[in-house]
Amino acid sequence: MKIVTIVGARPQFVKAAMVSRAILEYNKNNDTRYEELLLHTGQHYDTNMSDIFFKSMGIPQPVWQLQCGNGTHGEMTGRMLIEIEKILQDTLPDYVLVYGDTNSTLAGALAASKLHIPVVHVEAGLRSFNKQMPEEINRILTDHMATLLCCPTFAAVRHLASEGIQQGVHHVGDVMYDAALTFGKLADSTSDILDRLDLTSKQFRLCTVHRAENTDIPERISGIVNAIKEISSHSCPTVLPLHPRTRNCLEKFGLFESLESQEGILIIPPISFLDMVMLEKHAATILTDSGGVQKEAYFHHTPCITLRDETEWVETVEAGWNQIAGYKKENILYCLGNQPERKEIQEYGTGNASKNIIDLL
Repeated sequence: MKIVTIVGARPQFVKAAMVSRAILEYNKNNDTRYEELLLHTGQHYDTNMSDIFFKSMGIPQPVWQLQCGNGTHGEMTGRMLIEIEKILQDTLPDYVLVYGDTNSTLAGALAASKLHIPVVHVEAGLRSFNKQMPEEINRILTDHMATLLCCPTFAAVRHLASEGIQQGVHHVGDVMYDAALTFGKLADSTSDILDRLDLTSKQFRLCTVHRAENTDIPERISGIVNAIKEISSHSCPTVLPLHPRTRNCLEKFGLFESLESQEGILIIPPISFLDMVMLEKHAATILTDSGGVQKEAYFHHTPCITLRDETEWVETVEAGWNQIAGYKKENILYCLGNQPERKEIQEYGTGNASKNIIDLL
């Protein structure tokens, strides 16, 4: 059985690492063997945001690297579609495995479905119900092309049913929880980022901002910047690993210099996944517009404030670990001072989501 796994953005590297490990474990114990071939679209082409993840997490080196990281959404997706189709025609895999909601996800699913190759979608069924987000378009279209839909939550299963998708739908748990268990221990033994940045556990905040809905709109990004400046101090600094595109937008809108010069704000380049895990585990609070980081915050039992108007991970809000603040400073400050009652989330599984996916195959 041959699988082509398509990845292109940071969160997909992490998820692919867990499923790749499950494939190797399956091959050790069964007569039927899976050959996994990795295709990296190059959607994230910065060394700190791609190559380092393969090295630090033991993911096999990609068989193909497409370097499709530049251009508009249409240009990027179109180039990926052309190149992925050629590769799938040559290799004729039994399955194409895609993750999440990026342009790489959509291009891979579309190329495979046109060639009648079954598509496996990991993290199927998630919905923000905000079609202004390109990720929402990508995930909806991918779900409607997929043959096997691997859902991390019960809400995701219900979303698919409401759209008439019931065949091939399975609740498997969350592969990111698998990763949190595996790489959380590894980060403890290998990451020295707290020492490098002179940080004390639970005495700093972690902030990530990268979504276009925030970075590309002056009102939204300035609201977030003003909130970060107000909550940061010498005694409780804010660590800001800065996405290259976010930095460009901050400079474009004249916000970067004041942010950089503010006491208590520590701007750093993009970091390795294991360093990020370490910061997530030891932060007092996480502020983010990333879907993945919202969940990782819960996995490490760190309170989260979401800098968006909605979330795909509604169960994190219902369980009290996540609060929706949007971009306005007063809302962010209110959430920072609020302490909702918190409880555990069972539906993410027990760290066996990756094995469940392979068992379904």
